[in-house]
Amino acid sequence: MTRRGLLVSLERGLLGVGLALAVWCGFVLVRAYQAQNLPVPTLVITQTLPPDAAKPPSPPRPAPAVGTWVARLEVPSVKIATTVLEGSDDATLSRASGHIEDTPFPGERGNVGIAGHRDTVFRALRHIRVGDPLNLTTADRVYRYRISRTLIVGPDDVYVLDPTAHPTLTLVTCYPFDFIGHAPRRFIVHADLVSDEARAVGSAGLSKSSESRGFSGSGGSSGR
Repeated sequence: MTRRGLLVSLERGLLGVGLALAVWCGFVLVRAYQAQNLPVPTLVITQTLPPDAAKPPSPPRPAPAVGTWVARLEVPSVKIATTVLEGSDDATLSRASGHIEDTPFPGERGNVGIAGHRDTVFRALRHIRVGDPLNLTTADRVYRYRISRTLIVGPDDVYVLDPTAHPTLTLVTCYPFDFIGHAPRRFIVHADLVSDEARAVGSAGLSKSSESRGFSGSGGSSGR
């Protein structure tokens, strides 16, 4: 094979590899977009209690399967809106943000942990500020938080997910945001629960309750 023929073959090979990578990137982006725009599940009420009726304690929630829809996370100040799926493995975080295993679920007492990639769903966290609002919407309630602090820690500093006496939310992503390769540190956002309220149900606009209330009266179970 002549030098020219070798260069032509190399050029065609590189072009083929480039096209294959472009198709793969397109597939990943479409899959992530579909996951990010999963709707909040429709809430079905099977029993309606009067507003002043005593609410029975909630039983411990069984862990859902990895990849199951958990909530919708929104940070309006930095235009973050992401689906939260169960699990923090690579496959889940390639589609959406993920509820960190062995941390409480929204509505349970303690420190709810959510992870996301710094170059996709959590890219805008670089612009977050203390005092910004944060909303977490589940199938039946909307939990409203306020950012209390941010910090940068090492990858082994798992104390940021330790249980708390008051209801909190912790977001975890890699840092620095513009680092090429595996980022060496973690960017942490802590938020405190301000209030929670029942989510409107269906087209009829029904809801379990119309009042907003602090978490202390929610009767949630202890964090796991």
